[in-house]
Amino acid sequence: MNKYAIIVAGGTGTRMGRSLPKQFILLKDKPVLYYTLKTFLESYTDLQIILVLPVEFTDMGQEIIDAYFDKERIKITAGGDTRFQSVKNGLALVDDEAIIFVHDGVRCLLSKELIHRCYAQAVETGTAIPAIISKDSIRLVTEEGNEAYDRNNVMLIQTPQTFHSKILLPAFQIDYKDKFTDEATVVEAYGMKVSLVEGEENNIKITRPIDLLIAESIINV
Repeated sequence: MNKYAIIVAGGTGTRMGRSLPKQFILLKDKPVLYYTLKTFLESYTDLQIILVLPVEFTDMGQEIIDAYFDKERIKITAGGDTRFQSVKNGLALVDDEAIIFVHDGVRCLLSKELIHRCYAQAVETGTAIPAIISKDSIRLVTEEGNEAYDRNNVMLIQTPQTFHSKILLPAFQIDYKDKFTDEATVVEAYGMKVSLVEGEENNIKITRPIDLLIAESIINV
């Protein structure tokens, strides 16, 4: 089965408090994005990457590719105003039947094992959404106030969200809605159910400065 990874790195990283988008910030002397690309390329030798970047940073992305990777396996496209549009721009470069991973570029600590789990389940069921159980207590906000909720019934969603192209490509032809926070919500709005797969505690999203410190500690282990 053909394999594509759409790496969504279209954000500007305002919460990081820097002018440079977080995907380009150095983590142990290499850009955060480097680690994400490396893991996907090493997971399958026949996997192709579609890297979605802010249009003003596509040259910087190309420099990373030229410095570290086989440029024949990576294509760059410009992101959109929303995650939905950025993913749709990436999907426009998929022209054959495939399993498609959609991954946050700043989730740079995922493992090859997680990628393999997602692929195997997507081949079997058509979808694979990595998730972990919440360790924190949960409270549900209601019109009357708030109430405790069983955290064992709450799953924290990660990426790579993985789909057969026969599901994901037509799903992204529907009209955009504000409730689309990830690819799973788009596929559900299209009328399909999604299946969960075990995620990873280390698969954190680099969002704030402290996340860089945590990531560096994990890499050093």
